[in-house]
Amino acid sequence: MRSLLLSRRDLDFLLYDWLDVESLTARPRFAEHSRTTFDAVLDLSEQVAAKHFAPHNRAADLDEPRFDGERVHMIPEVGEALRVYGEAGFVGAGMDESVGGMQLPQTVAQASLLWFLAANIGTTAYPFLTVAGANLLIAHGSPEQVRTFVPPMVEGRWFATMCLSEPQAGSSLADITTRAEPRDDGTYRLSGNKMWISAGDHEMGENIVHLVLAKIAGGPHGVKGISLFVVPRFLVGTDGSRGERNDVALAGVNHKMGYRGTVNTLLNFGEGRHTPGGEPGAVGYLVGEPHHGLTYMFHMMNEARVGVGGGATALGYSGYLHALDYARTRTQGRPLGAKDPAAPQIPIIEHPDVARMLLAQKSYAEGALALVLYCARLLDEERTAATPEEQSRAHLLLDVLTPIAKSWPSQWCLHGNDLAIQVHGGYGYTREYAVEQLYRDNRLNAIHEGTHGIQGLDLLGRKVVMNGGAGLTLLLETITETAGKAEAAGGEPASHSDALATAAARIGEVTTTLWKAGDPAVTLANSSIYIEAVGHVVVAWMWLEQLLATGSREDDFAEGKRAAARYFFRYELPRTGPQFALLAGLDRTTLDARPEWF
Repeated sequence: MRSLLLSRRDLDFLLYDWLDVESLTARPRFAEHSRTTFDAVLDLSEQVAAKHFAPHNRAADLDEPRFDGERVHMIPEVGEALRVYGEAGFVGAGMDESVGGMQLPQTVAQASLLWFLAANIGTTAYPFLTVAGANLLIAHGSPEQVRTFVPPMVEGRWFATMCLSEPQAGSSLADITTRAEPRDDGTYRLSGNKMWISAGDHEMGENIVHLVLAKIAGGPHGVKGISLFVVPRFLVGTDGSRGERNDVALAGVNHKMGYRGTVNTLLNFGEGRHTPGGEPGAVGYLVGEPHHGLTYMFHMMNEARVGVGGGATALGYSGYLHALDYARTRTQGRPLGAKDPAAPQIPIIEHPDVARMLLAQKSYAEGALALVLYCARLLDEERTAATPEEQSRAHLLLDVLTPIAKSWPSQWCLHGNDLAIQVHGGYGYTREYAVEQLYRDNRLNAIHEGTHGIQGLDLLGRKVVMNGGAGLTLLLETITETAGKAEAAGGEPASHSDALATAAARIGEVTTTLWKAGDPAVTLANSSIYIEAVGHVVVAWMWLEQLLATGSREDDFAEGKRAAARYFFRYELPRTGPQFALLAGLDRTTLDARPEWF
């Protein structure tokens, strides 16, 4: 029976035929691995996801976390799934062996994670945040902080959160008001409120490690005055044992339209409900240098942004597979032109409009999957490439692609989920079919880790102009190189090469026009359209890369890839023409709109 979570055949194609992850085993970091170990990890990921995560996906949605005024109550299946996940070693899949990890390539670790995101994104959010938190501490924490907090996180006994937003500040981190006051023993006492904290309070592990942004009195104003602190739910003894409860209190639980299995909280720090050492204030440990907290947190945020794109991809992919399965088995109507009303009905997949919706979903899901895995492969290059120049190149390209990898799947795989509902017809809008929940779960990914608007500002306002535009130049050169290979290959790849090369050149022209406007307000007012257009060009590039990887194969899998690529180049890439024209015109429609007009 085919999986309705992901396609293992597609994963194998992308990992081995396209990205050649097997070649990474020649590098010292991955020398202990082989394709055999990679396949074993992917096999186990699919098995655990199907057996322990997928079965309670609906139950966790219907019976979401409840707050009784003191603690959170959740269905037991969530904790049991996380126990199995931790014991299998998945938390440390991509981490160093020195901290208890498997030291897998990030490309393989990302592919492993996708099975769990597809099976149950609400439950997977707990280890997802823990992995990102552990990686942040490994990169920026002190040796003592790493020794104290990381191993139990890797073992799955402790969990982690990222505490950025506040009720009054939202995404405007410059306006956070949580304060940290230094103490003589080198610790800090934190006070303030944090809102929208996923996994902020639960009883499924021995401890929760909160990574909290706060301001130290006397520091610079705005984001330059933000510091980062480790604030554990329970204090930790010198021997690693769990101590008294820290002054972190659960003030309430938010009820979202999706991801319902992930408890989402309002946390109060320094409320005085718990007073470690008899003194109010949550005990926190400074990470790195004072006032550099946002820089450190971006390590976690950027990892999470690609991960959110992966989650959106997984949900979009699962929705596509559910729609495909339904369209193959649901009979309705007869072929156009059929004269005999008594003729047998046909599967709806044979109707052209249903085929259109399925091709659209396939092009979004498989294009997004290629993008997310490509970004993971860049991370492997950044860490292990043979020369500093190659490592720097991978880092630069990943920097530019990160906002796209977060934003594009969150927009277009959600649209794929919308089409999956439509393929199901009236049944798709009922809770008895999985596609309804997949849509609701995926709708949150457009907000998680920064909205489309924030990602657009990041791409146009920072990433394409950093280092004198070096990142954008590298991206366009890389896309153009693929177009050249396609032209040389002939056949179907060559038929799309000019369209891709022309679109890449248009990105360069429009970016120059936008930044020559001389008014950043005009430039950045167009940033959301910009990231949509650039994102479509990037995914067209991913499709041409996949076409080249299929080579001369003539099986159904390869023909399916060609059909989806054809759809994307004929139906989707042309969308960018009017968008680039609008951008080149330095449109002021939204900028000039006055509040009183609405």
